[in-house]
Formats: sequence, C-alpha cells, structure tokens
Amino acid sequence: MDDDELISVLPIHYSNSLSPSLHIHQFPLLSRPLQTPPAAAVSGKRIRARIKPVTRRLEIHVPVDPRPEVWNGERSKSLGAARQEDDCEKNQDTGKMKQMEGEEPRLIEVRMRSELIPQEGAYMLGVVRNGQLHLQPINETHQFRPTLTYLDVMSRKSRRSRGDAGSDEDSDDGPPPDPDEPPPVQTAVKKEKKPLEVKEVQVSARKVADDKGNLQGGLSAVRREMLLAIRAEEEEVWQDLDFCDGETAEGHEAFEAVFSQNEEHLECKSDITAFLKGIKGL
Repeated sequence: MDDDELISVLPIHYSNSLSPSLHIHQFPLLSRPLQTPPAAAVSGKRIRARIKPVTRRLEIHVPVDPRPEVWNGERSKSLGAARQEDDCEKNQDTGKMKQMEGEEPRLIEVRMRSELIPQEGAYMLGVVRNGQLHLQPINETHQFRPTLTYLDVMSRKSRRSRGDAGSDEDSDDGPPPDPDEPPPVQTAVKKEKKPLEVKEVQVSARKVADDKGNLQGGLSAVRREMLLAIRAEEEEVWQDLDFCDGETAEGHEAFEAVFSQNEEHLECKSDITAFLKGIKGL
C-alpha cells in the first residue's frame, strides 16, 4: 500500500432530484446498443415502451430487422398469429401497433419484459465531471428478457394437430395386427403376493399462524396468492411511455439532470460508532 500514491481528492455532490425515477435497466444485448435497426428506422419504426405502475412491470418493444438475409418474413406470419392469440388470452392491449382490418398479423417487434430485482443495500449512480463526483440514488433495478409466451400457443396447436391426426403416426407399438390371423392369447402372469406388514403410525397436524394471527393454509394458499398476483397483473392496464434514445435531445437533458448545481455543504450529524451499529451482520 506504500506504493499506492494518492493522486487527488474529489469533492462529492449528492442529489436525489431524480428520485424515484432513476432505475438500472439491464438488457441481454452484450455490446450492442438498444437502438432501432437502421433498416427498420428507414420505414418509420421506433422503439416503444409501456408500464404497469402498480405491479412495476415494464415492457420495451424493439422493431425487428426486416432485411431478408436476417429475417424470415413467411415465418413471421405464423409467429404473429400466435402472438395475437396470446395477447387476447392475457388481455394485453397492443396499443399503437394494431394492424388494419383484414391485414394479416406479423411478428414485427421483439418484446422485452422487466423483472424487478430486489436491491441489497443502497445503489448509487456516480459520474465524474470537472474533478467532482456526482451521486444520485438508484431506486429500482430491472432485468429485461425477451417474452416468448407466444411459442406456448404454437406448441399447444402442434399438440392438438398431432392428437387429431390419430395415434397411429405417433405410436411405437409396431405395425397393426393382421386381420386374418387369430388374436393372440394374452396370459396374465400371476405374482405371488407377500403379506403386508402392518405398522402403527402416529400423525399429528397443526396449523401455523403468522405474526398477524392469520392461519396459513400451506402450499395451496401460496399457490392461490401467486395466481391472484398473476391475474391482477394481467388485468392491469398498460400505460404508454415515451422511449428516448441516449442520443436524443431528451436523453441529453436527462443526463444533465444528474449533475447537481447546489453548492450547499452537507453536515454529518452521526459518528462512526452509530454508522457501524447500523450495518447488519457486524
């Protein structure tokens, strides 16, 4: 540590002016930016976003790259029909992307849905500018993954079609029997039954009460709560959001809002002992 020379000391500017709207959004894009593909942008396609404020669910719709060398237009018809059916089952309003009457549905966008990740401790956004460290507290962390629930619809249709075609094609029992031959005689193999050993078992059951005195019904109650939560989320109405790329004027304005212009000095009213006692696990 003696060779680790102190280069400079940065003053800290702390502000919560963006609270509670500052989030971390993680996408499975590796090194690729979250932007509209150039071929889709030429045709007027743009990234859209929407939110369910009660359940804290976000969706971002990214237009697909329509170039024939990277996208199968014929396949997009069957996928689009499956997504349309999936949206109807889950009461998902397609909003501005509703097709015209008589138009064949197509899969024209990739939907990425968020999962709220619990935060361990306090997360901060820090940016160094002009020799100063600017900090803003992060309120929520969301991980986005592509939604492929429409594939379940296609899978159900595929299973139904195989079932309607009969079991001959899917049967592995060999060829059908010859009608001119007599049916084979099936002999039942009798196994000698061993006498069962009778044991006396004592079982006791009890009901568990939570902190509020309510009785918990076990796994069935947990499953019922999960189903109610899923139903509540499906019934909640989506609210459209404006998606602003980082290179837009709105994006630059939001970035500048991170930096505090307040020069008021903060006074620390706690000591190191109170700080250490407030850390769990120490």
